[in-house]
Amino acid sequence: MKSMEYGSIEREIYVDASPEVAFEVVSSPEHISQWWTDDAEVEATPGAVGELVWGERAEVVPITVVSAEPPRLFSFRWCYPDGKVNDAANSMLVTFELTPSGTGTKIRLIETGFREMGWEAAKLEEQYHEHSIGWDTFVPRLGEYLARLVATQ
Repeated sequence: MKSMEYGSIEREIYVDASPEVAFEVVSSPEHISQWWTDDAEVEATPGAVGELVWGERAEVVPITVVSAEPPRLFSFRWCYPDGKVNDAANSMLVTFELTPSGTGTKIRLIETGFREMGWEAAKLEEQYHEHSIGWDTFVPRLGEYLARLVATQ
């Protein structure tokens, strides 16, 4: 079973919105803060460094944009050791693949890098589990937010 390997987390959702709209929602701070974080600061430009913020800056996580190919692909690295943006090899990679499907878009989220972090087994399992639960919460919220957004346009 793939999930037991702790290699990657994958979630898929269909949204009744164009890939262009979906790309904006997964890559721009004003939208990210509506379905995932409390605040965000990032430019959808490869190499751009930004941050994701939860609470009143209770948790601030640096991110680095890896790829931004509107309206098809947006990816970034996060969860750096010690919170320092330094090593691409031991950080998590989150990728949003956007594929036109009928009148909407299939959004596929993939998060990888768990095994590369060098964690002991218990920590690896715990982090994988936490991220899985997180995406189980936030991917549906992404879909709900996109539905509301499209309904008001």
